Amino acid sequence: MFDLLSSSSELRDSLALLPVLVALEAVLSADNAIALAAIAQGLEGHVLQRRALNFGLVCAFVLRVGLILTASWVIGFWQFELAGAVYLLWLVFQYFTSSNQKDQDGDSHHHGPRFKSLWQAIPMIAVTDLAFSLDSVTTAIAVSDQIWLVLTGGLIGVVALRFMAGLFIRWLDEFEHLEDAGFVTVALVGVRLLLKVVNDSYVPPEWAMIAAIAILFTWGFSKRKGSDADTEVAIETSTALEEPQEATSEVP
Repeated sequence: MFDLLSSSSELRDSLALLPVLVALEAVLSADNAIALAAIAQGLEGHVLQRRALNFGLVCAFVLRVGLILTASWVIGFWQFELAGAVYLLWLVFQYFTSSNQKDQDGDSHHHGPRFKSLWQAIPMIAVTDLAFSLDSVTTAIAVSDQIWLVLTGGLIGVVALRFMAGLFIRWLDEFEHLEDAGFVTVALVGVRLLLKVVNDSYVPPEWAMIAAIAILFTWGFSKRKGSDADTEVAIETSTALEEPQEATSEVP
């Protein structure tokens, strides 16, 4: 009887931790989502971009499961975190050093790599998510040592990540600074992993990371693309409409 009550209490405690793990996944996945959205934009057309995210995140979840199941072993090897840090910082370097590429309409907006097929984008999406997971999974393991709970949180996190990445694909076309803000946060995650390798005491606290991400994304959503141009067009249109009226009033 006491064992049953104890098991029931442990289950309630575990379920109470689930929203915490999901919230952590959601907060730590904002920069991940924008990186995946930017990678998916390397494909032409929203249909291919959605398929790349769908298949890529299925592969990513399989890799996450492997990472969670071997987390206690992976944590013992700093080389994994170094590889993840180098990969993320390489993505940021590629983004900020590449020139804008034009799409079929001639609009210059995409910094990242272009893909000729769906199957070129899928592995890059999966590997990018795995690099981010090195940070989020170790954080989740610190919150709870129950594997099933971390796996459940990871699954919900991947579903939320797919939803967020889909939104970011649309928002990247609407907000001028959003992609830059996203890749600055990717750089922060890369630097964080690098600091873990050098010395854990150098790693900034989670609240500082969350605050920095919030500030960067506030800046990212601060200006819509073409807002200045739209204002100029509106002024020119109103001026053009007023001129004929003035000319008409001068006629006797």
